[in-house]
Amino acid sequence: MQLFTTAEAASYLRLKERKIYEMVAEGTVPCTKVTGRWLFPKADLDQWLAASVTRPHGMVRPELAPIVAGSHDPLLEWALRESGSGLATLAVGSEAGFTRFLDGECLAAAIHLHALEDSAADANVAAMQSRGDVQDVVMISFCRREQGFLLAPGNPLGIRTIEDVIAKKARITLRPKGAGAQLLLLSLLHGAGIPLEQLATVSPVSPTGPDIAQAVRAGRADTGIATRGVANAAGLDFVPIVWENFDLVMRQRDYFHAPVQAILSFLRKPDFAARAQELGGYDMSEAGQVRFVI
Repeated sequence: MQLFTTAEAASYLRLKERKIYEMVAEGTVPCTKVTGRWLFPKADLDQWLAASVTRPHGMVRPELAPIVAGSHDPLLEWALRESGSGLATLAVGSEAGFTRFLDGECLAAAIHLHALEDSAADANVAAMQSRGDVQDVVMISFCRREQGFLLAPGNPLGIRTIEDVIAKKARITLRPKGAGAQLLLLSLLHGAGIPLEQLATVSPVSPTGPDIAQAVRAGRADTGIATRGVANAAGLDFVPIVWENFDLVMRQRDYFHAPVQAILSFLRKPDFAARAQELGGYDMSEAGQVRFVI
């Protein structure tokens, strides 16, 4: 993320520094304060400028790329396709997807974050509340889903906990930095007082849950963290760790646009509920509900 100082923001906006400070005091310009200094995210300034543009009648703002970036989920991928939303997925991990969203590179982000100190905490909401640079955002529940260890049929190593992974010297395949499953793993290690370096990791890193499953099925890894739905689809054993919130983050102004409404309407259809039950490990009781707005 590119951050401007007050002087740089003034130059970028072609205003005097005094005016910038006045706008900060009024709360009318996107900014954040770090160690006593005001900083201005360029992406947010660009978005703030674009949102305030007065356009001639009939002129519409440029459309964002019809992409939901962030965490991969088989049910989400299926629903985007079957709903006719016209939206595609870009599996880059929760944190990277959220960054792309803030930078205006996609319409929405799919996230499932985990706090280092408490893997069961509602880290998605906490992340939104902690970001001073987040504006005009709404977070919608897609589902709650079950995350756990994927294992070969019969769980030959008898793995139940992260401590077992260490004790049995189980080969574990990781997810990319910032992916929700990787954040969950780091939280488990933190709680057990185990450094990441003690894990017997395998290469390469697995970009998605199905890649974790493939590594286990092929015998390249003994375990990895993914959803129950992924384990069921691959015919693998599954040891649950936690139920997590899996949410869609978008701009409020995009909430009522046709692509978003298509997927949100689809969440209420019987076919969607049936698919979730078929995959397994999904709780759809809050699907479509607004969980955060600012």
